[in-house]
Amino acid sequence: MSNKLNHSMSLASPDAFHISTKQKFALGIGLVGLLILALALFNVNLPNTALFLTLALGLITVGVIIYSREAYLTKLEGIKNDGVWYKSISSRGFWGWALGIILTSFYIVLYFFPEYLGLGKDGAANTGLIGLFDPLSNLLSGRNASQWFVYGTLYTNAILAFGYKYILKYRHNRYQQIRTVSVMFFQLGFAFLIPEFMYVMNNDLPYYDLKSIWPLNYYIFDEWSVKGFLSNGNLGLALIIFGIASTFIITPILTYKYGKRWYCSWVCGCGGLAETAGDSFRHLSSKKLSAWKLERWLIHTVLVFSVVMTTAMVYSYLGKDSNNFWLTRDVFIISVIAFLTIIFAGVMYFRGKELGKDAKAGAIGYAVVIALLLIMHFTSTTDHLFFVKGSALRSTYGIYIGSIFSGVIGTGFYPILGSRSWCRFGCPMAAILGFQQRLFSKFRITTNGGQCISCGNCSNSCEMGIDVRAYAQKGENIVRSSCVGCGVCSAVCPRGVLKLENDTMDGRINPTEVLLGNDVDLMDFVNKK
Repeated sequence: MSNKLNHSMSLASPDAFHISTKQKFALGIGLVGLLILALALFNVNLPNTALFLTLALGLITVGVIIYSREAYLTKLEGIKNDGVWYKSISSRGFWGWALGIILTSFYIVLYFFPEYLGLGKDGAANTGLIGLFDPLSNLLSGRNASQWFVYGTLYTNAILAFGYKYILKYRHNRYQQIRTVSVMFFQLGFAFLIPEFMYVMNNDLPYYDLKSIWPLNYYIFDEWSVKGFLSNGNLGLALIIFGIASTFIITPILTYKYGKRWYCSWVCGCGGLAETAGDSFRHLSSKKLSAWKLERWLIHTVLVFSVVMTTAMVYSYLGKDSNNFWLTRDVFIISVIAFLTIIFAGVMYFRGKELGKDAKAGAIGYAVVIALLLIMHFTSTTDHLFFVKGSALRSTYGIYIGSIFSGVIGTGFYPILGSRSWCRFGCPMAAILGFQQRLFSKFRITTNGGQCISCGNCSNSCEMGIDVRAYAQKGENIVRSSCVGCGVCSAVCPRGVLKLENDTMDGRINPTEVLLGNDVDLMDFVNKK
């Protein structure tokens, strides 16, 4: 026990919680695993790469499991916010910034300088860290590892190991356990194993993560990808049709029934990593009004960019005639503009009053997209779009959105901006799902204002920066585009104030129905439900 005098009168300890001897042992095991990866990174010759890779991943996983069991199974189940604002690593202290710099540096090297990780060029053998993963890659698909295989393996291992930790932490809440198992399953099966097995069955088939939907799966509509699918007969054609259907049919239906949580909290790999490995940083998401305003403008700007760039990417390899593809440039651009116009007109007609002042911003966004598409169409040449070479333009979206924003900033800044900075500020898929959720989804989080004690656990735990307590205090339903329906706000509420529901559209948005005081006839309100 520490002999340090504590003059604080706070009911909450102002000091960081000390870790036990068993947790120190677990950290040591995990660090040995990381040391093996570091040795490989610096080209230390490891005699048996298969053995050392197994040891590295196994020790890291075992370390997380032992640490987690000691942290949570030795305590009563329930809310666990112990000391998060007092630990250096989870309160933007020295270790938090150090971890952020390390993660960001790793992503920069991964995306832009893979040769420093040991990637062999022009048929040369892999070395270093990537060479360490060759045995596993050859076992799964019969080919040497790439930087993306290394990343996918580490990514999947992190979700599985920290997913176990998350299940123990929230073992009092069945919803949290089930959805965590779901993201672990989809990451291991759909994102990691199935693409490798598909390569074994048909190595001419382009890589395809079945759970990755446009605009996250931005490469599915690129020329090399489309030609690769079409050259593989019915299977390739079926995958293209599935990609289109998942965007325009499956996604709206599931969002209508369950909200964006069906994807962002149950399926998505980005959300899976944020919920598991990033759980310790969820409270760092800013709840300021200025952050919310920045979020709304930034994420919808990214969406506009994604729509324009995807259209330009497809447009760039279409011709004036139908020699290569049955779809010509003229037909394609007219179809896109018509589709966007129908959506815009429908939203304004059916939901214009609900949008209020936001309708003006929506009209501006629509006008910008249409103007950019028309400029592209009337100024394009055979090789250039927006006065830029088409091949360079096609790579722009992948570099700036798929790499820099989602990887370098989105994950690298976990210890600084919180675990869902990508989902909140940059993910175009989240913008589309949020748009659908806000306008026509049955999902909402209901609140019982009479039971709220204003403890702030809900707001502190919201990774999307929503001030949940402000809604709970008024008894107001939470219907926000940014809400991913993770349900952690409900899981940490000591009074059962918050409840995730799928109900009818009637009474879904109730900003004037305050349950505190005598200005509402409660029986009339209940009967309306």
